[in-house]
Amino acid sequence: MNEDAVIRTEHLGRRFGEVVALRDITLSVSRAAIFGLLGPNGSGKSTLIRMLCGVLAPSNGTAWVLGNDIRTSPEAIKTRIGYMSQKFSLYNDLSVIENIRFYALAYGLAPSRRREREQAVIDLVGIGDYVKRLASHLSGGWKQRLALACAMIHEPEILFLDEPTAGIDPVARRDLWDLLFQLAHQGVTMFVSTHYMDEAERCTKVGYVLSGDLIALGEPHELKSLPQVTPPGTRRYAVSCDDAPSALARARNIPEVRDATLFGTELHIQLADAMSPQTLVQRLKSHGLSPSPRAGASAPAVGEAATRESHAEFREVQPSLEDVFVTLSRARSRSNAA
Repeated sequence: MNEDAVIRTEHLGRRFGEVVALRDITLSVSRAAIFGLLGPNGSGKSTLIRMLCGVLAPSNGTAWVLGNDIRTSPEAIKTRIGYMSQKFSLYNDLSVIENIRFYALAYGLAPSRRREREQAVIDLVGIGDYVKRLASHLSGGWKQRLALACAMIHEPEILFLDEPTAGIDPVARRDLWDLLFQLAHQGVTMFVSTHYMDEAERCTKVGYVLSGDLIALGEPHELKSLPQVTPPGTRRYAVSCDDAPSALARARNIPEVRDATLFGTELHIQLADAMSPQTLVQRLKSHGLSPSPRAGASAPAVGEAATRESHAEFREVQPSLEDVFVTLSRARSRSNAA
């Protein structure tokens, strides 16, 4: 366990009656890190965040946030953290500046300090042109910027964000993440739950929660290297095809294909070494398909193998985080069914 961590949990668990929401969660988060928490709906992500924020007591185990035990010192935690919920929870009938001012008063900032921080968070999130606009009249992206401004008004050391980009457009998502990186650079620690794989790729460290269990924990590159994700004796390839959906159905009937899915116009396939990718391409062709190079395909990335033959292209690829979580989820389902 990292002794320099600003968040530490040890065997943390929570029950709601007979329902186990979380069990035996042990993790640590370093200062200024961006920790990504992933998992399907109902997996326990929000429950974990609520416990770390000091608003929900654990059923077993404990955690420390900025050195404070969540069991014995929850109030000491609340003054040093910020929180953004997955749904917009500010006051729609107040203007932008009124919402920010309300939170400044709620955190007890002195008048001189309040004015300084109000301007600072307005500048941080770039919402200066909308300070007089009602919160209800903001777009989804600007509402999230306002929520971030309110969460940052008291200069928290840790920011908890529960699915902060759900329901906003891709441009607004990228802009919000740019703000999060800026805050991390300034020393603020982020604890972010998300459903988006591209957001998980941006995180310093990632944890994956499934049915209350933390089944994966590590940096993105570490998770992609887990032996159970690409077991010995298999490799992953991207194959471009004219008719990818039909090729997918054919590929899944080939015993040596351990996993196959679509990525745009490509197939991503986990293939047993017993079959070469050249043979796979020939098998697909024998079923009436004609794999062909992608339009405008670029050169393979460093460390990837690429081969072309008679209107076909395949290349070896590394697993994505989506591959990681799908593989681990399926393995857990098979284990539970056994």
